[in-house]
Amino acid sequence: QVQLVESGGGLVQAGGSLRLSCAASGRFFSINTMGWYRQAPGKQRELVATITRGGSTNYADSVKGRFTVSRDNAKNTVYLQMNSLKPEDTAIYYCNAGATILKSEYDYWGRGTQVTVSS
Repeated sequence: QVQLVESGGGLVQAGGSLRLSCAASGRFFSINTMGWYRQAPGKQRELVATITRGGSTNYADSVKGRFTVSRDNAKNTVYLQMNSLKPEDTAIYYCNAGATILKSEYDYWGRGTQVTVSS
């Protein structure tokens, strides 16, 4: 089993910044691709950004140039630096990670952290 614990959400004014963190713990061989997704009220969960173990990144068009995803493999932790925040970034942000356990890959989700951007 893998536990993902997010932190760093909160309330910020438009134009401000927040940094989210997500640490993976438990029994696993490796943590592979990690990423962030978000879900706004009344909308489906959508990809924000992902990062492979080797550092390759992928971003949603809506956050390119404003958000930066990074990770510390030694700490099994992924970060999301969010700058120039907009009210439309308001959502619950979920951490996601793929883990290899006994030669099989499993997908895990955190419980989410609320990000609210006021205008």
